[in-house]
Amino acid sequence: MLVREVMSTDVLTAPARTAVRDAVGRMLDAGAGSVVVTSDGTPAGILTKVDVLQAGHEYDRPLSEIPVYAAASRPLVTVEPSATVRVAAARMFDRDVHHLPVADGQTLVGVVTATDLLAAQGDLLREAREHREQREEWDHTD
Repeated sequence: MLVREVMSTDVLTAPARTAVRDAVGRMLDAGAGSVVVTSDGTPAGILTKVDVLQAGHEYDRPLSEIPVYAAASRPLVTVEPSATVRVAAARMFDRDVHHLPVADGQTLVGVVTATDLLAAQGDLLREAREHREQREEWDHTD
């Protein structure tokens, strides 16, 4: 199964100088857990709920005074839409992230989350079973 099959194409973005408070408002309105931070239109970081909590604690200032570039996780870890879900899951695990922007070159095309991967688990198990059955059929035809 490929990332493009499970990703969301509705990606929130915010320019780097946007206030964290404004980005949080957009996240709440959209029911999203992250917003991709852009610099000159190019994805440069990601702001998640955890980043917001850390920024509020670290800076000890109102969220309206903190720009998203100061609070965002960087460098941005991405995955290609043609990558397998297994690759995306491994990247999330290795980098300890739960939101993975999907980029085709420098173009942001989606986001895949840990929740998306969990929702696809049934399909992944079915796909693995089908591959195993195919392999067993090939082994018996020799």
